[in-house]
Amino acid sequence: MGSPFTLPEFHLPHPARLNPHLERSRAHSTEWARDMGMLDTPTPDGGTVWDESALAAMDYALMCAYTHPDCDGPTLDLITDWYVWVFFFDDHFLEEFKYSRDLRGAQAYLDRLELFMVAEDEEPPEPANPAEAGLNDLWQRTIPMMSPEWRQRFTVRTHNLMVESMWELDNINRGRIANPIEYIQMRRRVGGAPWSASLVEVATGAEVPDDLAGTRPLRVLTDTFADAVHLRNDLFSYEREVLEEGENSNAILVFERFFDCSTQEAAERVNDLLTSRLVQFENTALGEVPALFADHASPPPEQLAVAAYAKGLQDWQAGGHEWHARSSRYMNDGAATATTRVLTGPTGLGSSGSRPRLGPIGPGMRRRARQHSQPVFTRVGHLPLPELYMPFAFRTNPGIDEARRYSVGWARSVGMFDSVPGVEIGGVWDERRYIGFDLAHCASMIHADADLDELKLSTDWLSWGTYGDDFFPAVFGGTRNLAAAKACVARLPAFMPLDAGTTPPPTNALERGLADLWSRTASPMTESARAEFRTAVEDMTQSWLWELENQAQHHVPDPVDYLEMRRGTFGSDMTMSLARLSRSGNVPSEVHDTRTIREMETAAQDYACFTNDVYSYQKEVEFEGEIHNIVVVVENFLEVDRLTARDIVADLMAARMRQFEHIISVDLPNLFEQYDLDEPARQALTRQADELKDWMSGIMEWHDKCVRYHEDQLLRDRGLAAPTGFAQRPTGLGTSAARTAELAGRRVPH
Repeated sequence: MGSPFTLPEFHLPHPARLNPHLERSRAHSTEWARDMGMLDTPTPDGGTVWDESALAAMDYALMCAYTHPDCDGPTLDLITDWYVWVFFFDDHFLEEFKYSRDLRGAQAYLDRLELFMVAEDEEPPEPANPAEAGLNDLWQRTIPMMSPEWRQRFTVRTHNLMVESMWELDNINRGRIANPIEYIQMRRRVGGAPWSASLVEVATGAEVPDDLAGTRPLRVLTDTFADAVHLRNDLFSYEREVLEEGENSNAILVFERFFDCSTQEAAERVNDLLTSRLVQFENTALGEVPALFADHASPPPEQLAVAAYAKGLQDWQAGGHEWHARSSRYMNDGAATATTRVLTGPTGLGSSGSRPRLGPIGPGMRRRARQHSQPVFTRVGHLPLPELYMPFAFRTNPGIDEARRYSVGWARSVGMFDSVPGVEIGGVWDERRYIGFDLAHCASMIHADADLDELKLSTDWLSWGTYGDDFFPAVFGGTRNLAAAKACVARLPAFMPLDAGTTPPPTNALERGLADLWSRTASPMTESARAEFRTAVEDMTQSWLWELENQAQHHVPDPVDYLEMRRGTFGSDMTMSLARLSRSGNVPSEVHDTRTIREMETAAQDYACFTNDVYSYQKEVEFEGEIHNIVVVVENFLEVDRLTARDIVADLMAARMRQFEHIISVDLPNLFEQYDLDEPARQALTRQADELKDWMSGIMEWHDKCVRYHEDQLLRDRGLAAPTGFAQRPTGLGTSAARTAELAGRRVPH
């Protein structure tokens, strides 16, 4: 039987290298696996999970020698043992529970493993199987080497790797294939690559500084690494996992079903996404990380630690590919020959240009070229929308008219209609435009049951967030003044004091509005709740800088990066945080961190964000020269026209909505039972689900009725003000004559 598809052309920017201690670790890992009992563990059908010949053929020591080429022999032994354990755990868990569909037994198995990740002063229980014995041994050998901060991160990642195996098992049990967004998110947790990234810190002897670990550049380094590792694994393991073992957690299968395409086409698209994530990794390492050092004034030792970590992730990518190309575990006909290279010349981040390739341009260069060559200010016209799947009816708060009257006065009082330096004609908004936006209408539907004060507050937050989203490209976009934009964002936390105390004098409408909103919102909160909510607001304002930086580079975002940052730019993370804090007294904190709640929230967020993008397509693309729109991102990534991209986005919206429906009808009741939640907690989470229904349906209805996205209104506004964003024409002193036609109220061709 032939292979189900031909392996695509891979983007391989870095050559693999081999650790000289390979043979030592081969012998050690075999002996260790035997000591832990992994080589004679029975399966339910009478066989064994592994025997020595199977372990030798899979050759995890070779994988670790490729993925960690510079560590010493004892460290390579330790790293190899960790990978022997994780692959044994994966195979043993599926053998025990995949065919029996024993979900209770599977949960008990995972709960027992958790008991072996102990603090230094705790004693673990006696191991009852090889997976427990292996984890217990490795934990005792590794934890003393590392800091408490690293141990906390590694514990979370090991927990995710184990507990989210239930997601895979549940999908197998239901015969359910995940949608692409859900799959990428969940594969990152269950696939183990973030866990591997923690072991890179062990192997390199360089821990990521704790004050940098949570920043966007470090998160993106880890996430792009994880996604690339998983997507590559899916390409090589499709035949074994899907066709032979009946698993359904594989990106090729997910893409086959979602795009309704052949296996070969799905494999090519998975490889395109793999390439895009690798390109994003290098963009982040070479662009965002140095800027992070400057912003944080990171001392040289911290910079060296992050550089060693990034290099370690790079080595893992190169070595992981080489191992997949050679291991008996995977479909890899011809891959080893295609990927083996002789080391010549410099290696490392940024050195691929010194290794010129003859022949056609490779996938990495093609991806970069597309990302930086997207046309802007294209006359696209109105984007006709298909019927968008929306199963929930919107409701309207009876206080809408009072909120409308109030909100205009509030916006005027904080200065949203005032002139703004950098905006050529008037301010970012005027009163007529604000009334047309009718943000009170949106607030009245997403908070249909709020009292009048709550409705006014909701309207004002929507006004402030929308104003900020318009303010940054209008004031800083045309001049590409990223330094001024950063300075503006850096001032905003001062208007959100955790002690609810005094704030500095505001200098613009953005600061004035935030100071007022914070005093009204944060006063009833505890200090810890204020800290959580302020972080959510800061994430939104930081995401505005991310958009400006992409515009300055004329860089269409990677699709996964766009998706995750879009939740911030839209303000949905902030909205979710505020709603969560209102229920914090009734729901245990660990419940909010579960897959069920996380996926329920992000499914709703994505639906709402994509709603905005499809309705605002003409406004953003034709009138603002914007590239941050999911339709544009899909056009650019898949090289399709706008109508095809629109239909793909509509399908994504429907998939996320159906996932949301599945969660509230199946997963949420199961969560109630799993955590034995009391009635107030169940009511609070049910209310959260109902509020998300209102949120999504209200946002869609508002977009459908709001003049902000209507072509006639866009043409009228174009006649009154220069376009925001990055104008493809001169700006600054002495250039007003170049914009005479706009000042006279006529459209300028561009």
